[in-house]
Amino acid sequence: MRVVMFGYQTWGHRTLRALLDSEHDVVMVVTHPKSEHAYEKIWSDSVADLAEAHGVPVAIRNRPDDEELFAQLKEADPDVIVANNWRTWIPPHIFGLPRHGTLNVHDSLLPKYAGFSPLIWALINGESEVGVTAHMMNDELDAGDIVLQQAVAVGPADTATDLFHKTVDLIAPVTVGALARIAAGETDFTPQNRADATFFHKRAEEDIRIDWTWPAETLERLVRAQSAPYPSAFTHHRGKRLEIVSAVVSEARYGGTPGRIFYREGDGVVIVAGPDARTGRNRGLAVTRVRTEDGRELPATAYFTSMGGYLTARP
Repeated sequence: MRVVMFGYQTWGHRTLRALLDSEHDVVMVVTHPKSEHAYEKIWSDSVADLAEAHGVPVAIRNRPDDEELFAQLKEADPDVIVANNWRTWIPPHIFGLPRHGTLNVHDSLLPKYAGFSPLIWALINGESEVGVTAHMMNDELDAGDIVLQQAVAVGPADTATDLFHKTVDLIAPVTVGALARIAAGETDFTPQNRADATFFHKRAEEDIRIDWTWPAETLERLVRAQSAPYPSAFTHHRGKRLEIVSAVVSEARYGGTPGRIFYREGDGVVIVAGPDARTGRNRGLAVTRVRTEDGRELPATAYFTSMGGYLTARP
């Protein structure tokens, strides 16, 4: 089939690489300009560079809604558009242009985690598996019929970076497998159950601020979700920002006020956490490594030289 690809960052790069290695003919690529957004500078392999290295025409757009681009797409005469990590709305006159429509590749197990940053949100929420879904695009966000979906398990110590590497390797088989079904003339795909749909927004600074009233188990997953190269989850100590680089759930239970710097346990320093911390039935968060406002990274036991005081959401 003649394929036009819409994509960006490493997800788009892996998709284009899979298409170039397939039996299909990539006739045009549409990608975004480089971004300075903190999350968009991560996993930022260039789709444009890969396309140009293979002689594929490239259009660079923030939004795909101008007449010049539409004319180029019509001239390219695609059988199908394949999109992965395209960051803005694709209008119906474009996604409906190809003979077989538009296949969107999304890094979640739809209908859950439609929208943005699905791996981070899924890890924070304690999901047991994540994956990649290829679905036909329609008027709703990430809502079209599912052509192919593959899942991988979330391990007990997995970080968002681990899950990225697990799922990015699914892009090629899911994309090529879905295109094989489309090329074979199949059209009877699996409708999504909209009652199960969940939608998530882009990650921002406010989303990595630690709220010590959250359960320690959730905070531990937040720290893993915000592992390098993502910005670390942070709190404040004595009015200064303190990043939590690594942490585990405490073995013992600790009561008191959320945020209290309480006790050394193993290699960590336990911080009281949870919505009902005063009952003493909660685990605490045993912080093991921190990063100070001036960029020093050190063991929590070296940073917290005495117990007492509080970690707070704001200075």
